[in-house]
Amino acid sequence: MAAQIRASHILLMYKGSMRSQADRSQKEAQASIENIRDELAQGADFAQMAREYSDCPSSEEGGDLGYFGKGSMVPEFEEAAFGLDKGDVSDVVETSFGYHLIQRTD
Repeated sequence: MAAQIRASHILLMYKGSMRSQADRSQKEAQASIENIRDELAQGADFAQMAREYSDCPSSEEGGDLGYFGKGSMVPEFEEAAFGLDKGDVSDVVETSFGYHLIQRTD
């Protein structure tokens, strides 16, 4: 297993999630992230979708989080990201920050 990987993500926060300023409910965030996942499965560009929808500051970079190693991310995120092959996109991952879609880029 690689010591470090590079990944991008799309994050949808909701009222009550960590560091959130979002007005949407948890249910609304979950429905929206599932719609984004479906668009990605139909060939939508991940970076463009991140720029348009993600609540993370990384959205300006198409969701790019750069390289990171084990212990850098919350456990649920890390497990999903390190479990992907290069180019793959995760299913919806829930963390204390909200709902994520993760694309491993290296």
